[in-house]
Amino acid sequence: MMSYLYAALAAQGILFVAWLWSLKSGKVSHVDILWGPVIVVCGWVSAINHGLTHRSLVVLILATTWSLRLAAYLCWRNWSQPEDRRYKVMRDKYPGFRWSSLCIVFVLQGGLAFVVSMPLQAVCRNDGTGWFAWDVVGFGLFFLGLYFESIGDWQLAGFLRKPESAGAVLKTGLWRYTRHPNYFGDFCVWWGLFILCIENGSGWWSICSPLLMSWLLLRVSGAALLESTIHNRRPEYAEYVRQTNTFFPGKPKM
Repeated sequence: MMSYLYAALAAQGILFVAWLWSLKSGKVSHVDILWGPVIVVCGWVSAINHGLTHRSLVVLILATTWSLRLAAYLCWRNWSQPEDRRYKVMRDKYPGFRWSSLCIVFVLQGGLAFVVSMPLQAVCRNDGTGWFAWDVVGFGLFFLGLYFESIGDWQLAGFLRKPESAGAVLKTGLWRYTRHPNYFGDFCVWWGLFILCIENGSGWWSICSPLLMSWLLLRVSGAALLESTIHNRRPEYAEYVRQTNTFFPGKPKM
């Protein structure tokens, strides 16, 4: 149980420092950049406590690759940009947000990251080193997700750099088959990592991680939150909704 405590303390410690930085910078958007790294830190803390096997090392390297790509992309995208509109809404909604953000943004995100990291912590507690047939599915889902997430972000970044993209909707590439290829990619990554962390029937309890991530992506901070406001900013989006699947890729409707 102590390894769970250490992982939780590591997550909250990093985000407490991030909150202190927000008091100086006047923005909390950098918390998004830390989302992936904090999850992975929880996994590495468990590895320090329990030791590494071939399986846990591979899983942690995969998760670290995912987190560094995501953090680098968000850092590049948000560098020198105004605070994300989500946090501007929070500032208007919560009096004294400068101080209350410690709990409603940073501590909350630390708790969510800790839960999402459960497969990484579970695999570090297993002693076996074998590989199984279902690992093919885990690897497949992980790399499919990383592809959708990386290429989707790259295509969106290229689209938004064009002057004519103002008010327009990206309908090409992966965005032709799903309105949220990056979120779908994240979904696949965490179901893939969960499968890779199951060993000899153990670790099933960590299913709370991909279930939580799926709920966040589908109903809370992912697709649902974005689509609640994008119609006002991009008039063509209604037609895009009619033609394109919300989350899971599929053939465009004519």
